[in-house]
Amino acid sequence: MGKFIFGFIVGILVLIGCGYLYFSMGLAPVATSAAPMPLEKKFANMALRARIKSEAPKQAPFSADEPNLTAGAKVYVQNCAFCHGLPGQGDSPAAAKGMFPVPPQLFDKDDMVTDDPVGSTFWKVDNGIRLTGMPGFNKSLTKNQVWQVSLLLAGADKLPPQTKAALVPITVVTPPVSSGPLKK
Repeated sequence: MGKFIFGFIVGILVLIGCGYLYFSMGLAPVATSAAPMPLEKKFANMALRARIKSEAPKQAPFSADEPNLTAGAKVYVQNCAFCHGLPGQGDSPAAAKGMFPVPPQLFDKDDMVTDDPVGSTFWKVDNGIRLTGMPGFNKSLTKNQVWQVSLLLAGADKLPPQTKAALVPITVVTPPVSSGPLKK
């Protein structure tokens, strides 16, 4: 029995040592273009689902009426659209530039979160998702703004016209480039 325990401990230490060498020698895929490590997606998704299940609020503190949805659309355009896109836009600028994992385009039918509980979306927006590029907005948005965006995404497939009208790209005006030195 003693030899078995000794062999078991040595086996565990060898696995830990191999894991250490794998990461310390730079063999682990860390570039956004690299394929994920074995079981990376499975473990990350398992942990995320368990955390959200235990911490996500069960319901929104206010209704998904037109003023809240339109306010959420304005917050979404300013804070989320760069990565998650707008209706009819195609790939967002971030998705087109090789982000990994590719951010879901939340107004495309395949990527909508309309079936997710609104509290789950709230948790993701508020806390962010580690190792995905999804930031937590709990320090830059109010709780009401996070709820408004979450309600917007929960009803993305049936938005009122006023809310749809607010989902347009921000136009950035840049000053003209000078063609030479300034004259006095």
